[in-house]
Amino acid sequence: MDNTAKELYALMDTFGLTQHVTGPTHTQGHTLDLVISKGVDISAVDVRDLALSDHFCVFFDLETVTSVPPSYVCLKKRYINENTSAQFMEAIAMTPTLSAETVDDLLDEYNRNVCNVIDVVAPIKTKRKPNTQKTPWRRTEIMQNLKSDCRRAERKWRSTKLQIHLELYKISLRKFNDGLFKARQQYFSEIIAKNVNNSRTLFSVIEKLTTPPDQIAPELLSAGKCNEFAVYFNEKIQSIRSNIRTNQQNHKKLEQLQPLRDESTTMLEFITVNPKTIEETVQQLNPSTCCLDTIPSNFFKTVVKSIVTDLCQIINCSFQSGTVPKSLKVAAVKPLLKKRTLDASILANYRPISNLPFMAKIIEKVVFNQLSQFLTFNKIFDKFQSGFRSHHSTETALIKVINDIRLNTDSGKVSVLILLDLSAAFYTVDHTILLHRLQTWVGLNGKVMQWFKSYLEERSYFVSIGNFESDRLPMSCGVPQGSVLGPLLFNLYMLPLGQILQNCKVDYQSYADDTQLYLSLNPDDHGPIEVLCDCLEKVNCWMSEN
Repeated sequence: MDNTAKELYALMDTFGLTQHVTGPTHTQGHTLDLVISKGVDISAVDVRDLALSDHFCVFFDLETVTSVPPSYVCLKKRYINENTSAQFMEAIAMTPTLSAETVDDLLDEYNRNVCNVIDVVAPIKTKRKPNTQKTPWRRTEIMQNLKSDCRRAERKWRSTKLQIHLELYKISLRKFNDGLFKARQQYFSEIIAKNVNNSRTLFSVIEKLTTPPDQIAPELLSAGKCNEFAVYFNEKIQSIRSNIRTNQQNHKKLEQLQPLRDESTTMLEFITVNPKTIEETVQQLNPSTCCLDTIPSNFFKTVVKSIVTDLCQIINCSFQSGTVPKSLKVAAVKPLLKKRTLDASILANYRPISNLPFMAKIIEKVVFNQLSQFLTFNKIFDKFQSGFRSHHSTETALIKVINDIRLNTDSGKVSVLILLDLSAAFYTVDHTILLHRLQTWVGLNGKVMQWFKSYLEERSYFVSIGNFESDRLPMSCGVPQGSVLGPLLFNLYMLPLGQILQNCKVDYQSYADDTQLYLSLNPDDHGPIEVLCDCLEKVNCWMSEN
């Protein structure tokens, strides 16, 4: 035993570890593959040469309690083919026109009609699907031939046990493994070459190559666990808001900020929508389906012409009454591990991902387009806010900050940069303050203001994991996650912050809840530092109050 091996055994002995392999595990006679344990029973250790590589396979028995993922999963879905769209459009045309008076009743009537038709032309079916990853590069003719040759050589060796047949099997196995590597490489290379200008597809390919697929831990699949998540997410937000209220008592009050907009500029009502507008809006949306949808969103986009009249009636009724249907204010929340390496049994390691009905996104997109047009025309947007705005992005924000700092450097000045990041910013927005801000800072009134009040009140969510759901809990604060309007409402909520920073004569650039504060100064001048500290105190006070 050489010195390195002695050091390894000494280290294992220090931590109470046991090494169980005693013989060589490599074709060159070295022991390179180890079985190290602590506190578990290891037995029947056996080293075998299976000709898979230059390393041998190490077999052993381990007594432990573990959950084995099922070899298949049961999928409940609607199976749609090329004829389904025509059948749906023909059948939906035979249903009576909507006759309800309230927007909630209109939506319920529409959902009943759609469900009755889709259940006939594409009923929900349960199918068993193998719980394995798709590997299309294995199904090529070349790979099938290499696999057959390898299996044939393996059977020959196992029947004769001759060394010559073992060597032939090893050659066939190497050819198969080399071919598999090249086939996989070629498969992804062709996808990348075809989509060289499609950043979304390229990102998806890289995600598949570098990230293992999501798998739901079996211990999470229960209604009880869903309820635990729902309560945890709710208590987390309430705890953050409670801490904010506590900190607020320790800060002095800020001077009342006045909106900079023209007080005569108001938005009193929404513009009535027509079928063409609805069709264009639907095509703008990503087809992300939620478990609350009556029909899959991809299919929705193909048959929208047959239901666009009903959609117009529902949306216009919502605008005219200033009411958002209650069923569109429910979010299905799925817990997602923040990092794949985190412990899946700890609730704090998950972030909530919200999904809303596709119908809700259509209405919100119409409102978003009309409100954005009003904000742009009246110059209400914070000009240094890059988040969720047309022709703005993280790149434009980064270029602005870097350019300003480089200009300061060229003029012989130094720059001080402070990065502000808010914890759970979207979840802690106060609804009362938001409504006041929409009215005083943006200029919303009349039916528009009534609609947004209805949009924010009586919202709820439930946690969904697999086929299990939690009870519904109310959402008393925060902008709706997963919504179209949520990011825009957050930007409007933050409007006073931009005014504070401008009054302090501090440069800044924001992207949603991330804000960069910076200023330049001469190396021997510390006056601007005091200005920056005073500005940070005001920002802290404003954050606590809001």
